[in-house]
Amino acid sequence: MLALFPLQTVVYPGERLPLHIFEKRYQELIADCEEHGISFGIPTVIDKKLEYGTEVKLQKVTNRLLSGECDVVCLGTRIFKIKNFYKLYPGKLYAGGEVTFLDDTQNSDQELQEELLKNISNLYTELIIDNPPVITIPFVSYQVAHKIGLAISQEYHLLKLRKESERLVYLIGHLKRTIPVVREMNRTKGIIKMNGHFKNFDPLDFDDFEL
Repeated sequence: MLALFPLQTVVYPGERLPLHIFEKRYQELIADCEEHGISFGIPTVIDKKLEYGTEVKLQKVTNRLLSGECDVVCLGTRIFKIKNFYKLYPGKLYAGGEVTFLDDTQNSDQELQEELLKNISNLYTELIIDNPPVITIPFVSYQVAHKIGLAISQEYHLLKLRKESERLVYLIGHLKRTIPVVREMNRTKGIIKMNGHFKNFDPLDFDDFEL
């Protein structure tokens, strides 16, 4: 049985997750993590359903208030699928569930990583992002998934893919669809800015014109 903290977010293995804890049930959960060293799961709430999520471990409590509220930092570890969900973990205020931890195939290759980095660079160039994050090879798909404008449904789809090569291909495909859209938006903004301004046109010689 795994304690569960459902959220409308996607957490990936290796991700550091800051949380502000204010509900009594999750104050109890953090207290149990501190006292007993337990981990807990963050299943993604999407379309009012719970199915997949990521186990996290409490790393540290960074701030604690007299009210019991606190700020914590957790670290994502393993991905799981929920078999049974219980609104109350036995004897606790928080939820729990029976889960199956999923195996993962780390079959990445450098060519896919290089192609993904090239497309990320192109995206940041089109968006004119100052001080973009520095990403170096080798890396894993989870490290960049939150940095390229995925919708939560896309982040969730990525979470369910069990091969690293599939995740890299998925992210590359997303960027190849997104970059032309961003480029066209930039072109449109440029046209709008030119409205009402003097324009310079190339002279035409009419040599190739036909009626």
